[in-house]
Amino acid sequence: MRWFLGTLLALIIAVGIYLGSAVVSLARLAEAAKAADAAEVLARTDVVRLRRSLVDQIVSAYLKQLGRDRPVKPLERLAANTYGASVADAMIARMLTAENLTDLLNKGAINSDGNAIARMRSLSELDTSNVLETLRGMSLIKPVELMFSLGEGENAGGVSLHFEGDGWKLSGIQLPSAAVQVLAQNLINKRAG
Repeated sequence: MRWFLGTLLALIIAVGIYLGSAVVSLARLAEAAKAADAAEVLARTDVVRLRRSLVDQIVSAYLKQLGRDRPVKPLERLAANTYGASVADAMIARMLTAENLTDLLNKGAINSDGNAIARMRSLSELDTSNVLETLRGMSLIKPVELMFSLGEGENAGGVSLHFEGDGWKLSGIQLPSAAVQVLAQNLINKRAG
């Protein structure tokens, strides 16, 4: 019985440390965004994963827009996943400058080609000092990846943190559907142009 209680206590402590370290990393990322410290925001970001996350959202919305009027053929799907992903990656590269990323996290402004195309709730608005509320908006994606909702509603969005060897890093931003649709439409326009 003692062995069982000791193991249960150790498991509870491990889960507390695991979740606590994620909340602390999220709070530090929010502080860096609020202070407009672009270098610190980039240091707390896995840029490769973040780009892949955003490109996947845009290509998925692009395929949905193509498939709205007719079924998408397998060859079109392949072309969208290759050509569309490369164009979307170029769009995202311009969006993910240190200043644009910091602005997105601090103010919620989603910029594309220098123009604000949409807004989402900003990370700096999240009250990470209220740990229970922060944990309530958290969901497990993988054992090493957590998603934190930035609020409720269609414009709220969210951020994902991924655990790497030295701590939690920003690995994804869940854009509001309106922003993803605008970016997907930009992809369609570039394809047609």
